[in-house]
Amino acid sequence: MLDAELPVIQAPMSGVQDEALAIAVSEAGGLGSMPCAMLDGVRLEAALQRFATLARPINLNFFCHQVAEPEPAEVMRWHQTLEPYYLELGLQQPEPSTAVARRTIDATTVDLLEAFRPRIVSFHFGLPAPAHLDRIKAWGATVLASATTVDEGAWLERHGADVVIAQGIEAGGHRGHFLSHDLTLQLSTADLVARLSRSLTVPIVAAGGIGNRADVLAMLAAGAVAVQPGTAYLLCPEARTTEIHRTALQQPAPASEITNLFTGRPARGLVNRFMRDLGAMSTLPPAFPWTSQPLDPLRAEAEARGVDDFSPLWSGTTPNPFLGFDAATVTRVLAGTA
Repeated sequence: MLDAELPVIQAPMSGVQDEALAIAVSEAGGLGSMPCAMLDGVRLEAALQRFATLARPINLNFFCHQVAEPEPAEVMRWHQTLEPYYLELGLQQPEPSTAVARRTIDATTVDLLEAFRPRIVSFHFGLPAPAHLDRIKAWGATVLASATTVDEGAWLERHGADVVIAQGIEAGGHRGHFLSHDLTLQLSTADLVARLSRSLTVPIVAAGGIGNRADVLAMLAAGAVAVQPGTAYLLCPEARTTEIHRTALQQPAPASEITNLFTGRPARGLVNRFMRDLGAMSTLPPAFPWTSQPLDPLRAEAEARGVDDFSPLWSGTTPNPFLGFDAATVTRVLAGTA
């Protein structure tokens, strides 16, 4: 169904990868993925043109969140929260912006995709509007989507997903939940895979807590047909992980927590000063995606000084053991062919 030799799908990871990582994984026999939520039309078209020359498919990943207008009171509260950090770093806060860094898939994007007819498209935060999904499936694309609960998996199957990605609580990056914001409903990857494989008829892919071959075998035994690791690829030379992020990943037993401080939506990352100061989960940030823009100048200045105080250090719960490995080797090790 996915035209991959190995049961390994590289997780799409906005901000830490581009086409190079996706291509390397697919050329190694897995399925490489390209995060598209932060790409404008020009950048997306360039990626599609490059992928169209390849023999193997690339999974194109999009967000399906609802974008509401920012609430002025929430934005003001967030700017007031950040002001002491701006003063500490000698910076002046930018004016509030309505620019959206993370885009939801829309008709214009589907128009562009239809010109290239990609074979595999995946979604986070549910599925696109039925009209958009119908067009995507009409050209024969296989559709994958993330579920964090059994109810979400059942909803995705009913509404047209061909493959359900079981995103366990261990997974790094944004939680894909869309039916409920209650994090206590979300399960471990192994438990979620087992429950979904018993209740659904579509194939299940495991995402979260996959750092070695034993983890892969455990997920396949639980009922998954493939795994979707992400953190395992962050130290690869093909990844665009910053040096600040790479250093944090290589600390002895780095701790991760789910936080909403960096985007306004729960996502798992390594604990840093910002999370310790405000608490990993807070009522202070405005709704997704309006949290990140005021943080960007703080992050840039701190990273220029060599510290990760305001950087989103996305990571799952499993430490990365693949320092010095390229993406092809990581893929083959996880698949048991190297």
